[in-house]
Amino acid sequence: MPRQPANRPRRTPLGRNKRAELGVIDFTLAKRALLRDAKVGVLGLSEICDAHPELLRAAKHVGEPTKHDCPVCGTVKLVLLAYVYGEGLRDQNGRVWSIDTGLRMTAANPGASCYVVEVCTNCQWNHLREAFTARRREAG
Repeated sequence: MPRQPANRPRRTPLGRNKRAELGVIDFTLAKRALLRDAKVGVLGLSEICDAHPELLRAAKHVGEPTKHDCPVCGTVKLVLLAYVYGEGLRDQNGRVWSIDTGLRMTAANPGASCYVVEVCTNCQWNHLREAFTARRREAG
């Protein structure tokens, strides 16, 4: 098993068995491209630092702090939020959750999706970090 760098702890809030039930999409490459375009002037700060007021409010009150500085302003640590969507979630559909709760809800509802967003409460940078989708169980 490959070793994780000391500054990047491996997040497994669901344990190995539950995490294996989720399809994961990582948006790191898209983030790098966006930041590169901003650095060379293809995009302006107003185009990449455009968090919706509700997203900023959720980040302040529900966001899970990280150890990573904002890649744009570098003055504050990013926070993470999880939004969960799924047919069986009823009134919980589309709400903001802590990362652990969002992943657990997603794993428990086949077909549900959890979107993890990183937010800077200072400069309003926001980016989709990861998406998790609970695989549907085979009919049997």
